[in-house]
Amino acid sequence: MSDYRSVFRPDLFAGQTIIVTGGGSGIGRCTAHELAALGAHVVLLGRKLDKVERVKAEIIEDGGQASAHTQDIREESGVAATIAAILEDRGAVHGLVNNAGGQYPAPLEAINQKGFETVVRTNLTGGFLMARELFTQHFMQHGGAIVNIVADMWKGMPGMGHSGAARAGMINLTKTAAVEWARAGVRVNSVAPGWIASSGMETYPEAVRSMFMQMTKAVPLKRFGVEAEISAAICFLLSPASAFITGQTLCVDGAAPLMPHHWPMPEHDRSLPYDGFHRCTLPDDMRAVTKLDKLPTPED
Repeated sequence: MSDYRSVFRPDLFAGQTIIVTGGGSGIGRCTAHELAALGAHVVLLGRKLDKVERVKAEIIEDGGQASAHTQDIREESGVAATIAAILEDRGAVHGLVNNAGGQYPAPLEAINQKGFETVVRTNLTGGFLMARELFTQHFMQHGGAIVNIVADMWKGMPGMGHSGAARAGMINLTKTAAVEWARAGVRVNSVAPGWIASSGMETYPEAVRSMFMQMTKAVPLKRFGVEAEISAAICFLLSPASAFITGQTLCVDGAAPLMPHHWPMPEHDRSLPYDGFHRCTLPDDMRAVTKLDKLPTPED
């Protein structure tokens, strides 16, 4: 049995197959672990086979079920072939987590056409291709649930305008797909993470990471989120408990977009994270911005 500390019942997704794109690291890796802990066979999809194979090995070591495929979700023919191969192998797919994405920081004037289009293809076109192929090849006849991972871009996304444009497009696409595909029993929703401490942050330069503690002042809950808090939202939207929810975006952001300039927000330690992911490893500075270091130890 997995040591993942999920709030959901252990057999919630028993007998189901769920695809997680970008499953080799960060939020995708965490979500894959929780889904497997809840009984799903998780299909990990990524561009780098070694990363998804490593997560597959972790899940199997924890007693779960997983398989791994390598695919660039921006390539239409490859996506179609990969979905067909997954269906041939598994017989059915019940859910899709469109998590794969990527961007780089740059002001708009420094982004060339190739860079802009590459980010849009990764964060919008690729998710569309995955959803469309799964719908036409399987969901149209059998129904299913899709969760698209977007971002906090409600006030624009200065410094990452290419990503903000793509994420805004994905939210609109989520609404359109929810209406068009409802006839087939397909629900489509989004999760919009705010500032989340994940393994990917370890790649940021030290100067950027030193800013993170200051950034918590702009969050009413006074901390960053953790991967497990995003995974829990995803699992809820895939579950029968959300059977009447579609076309919506669930924000998991500590109310950062609502932070007013005129209202005093004193520092506090009243919001502690949901520490569900048993394999979560963060450096000390990341643990500090999430307040994981404030949680009591089992001995306390």
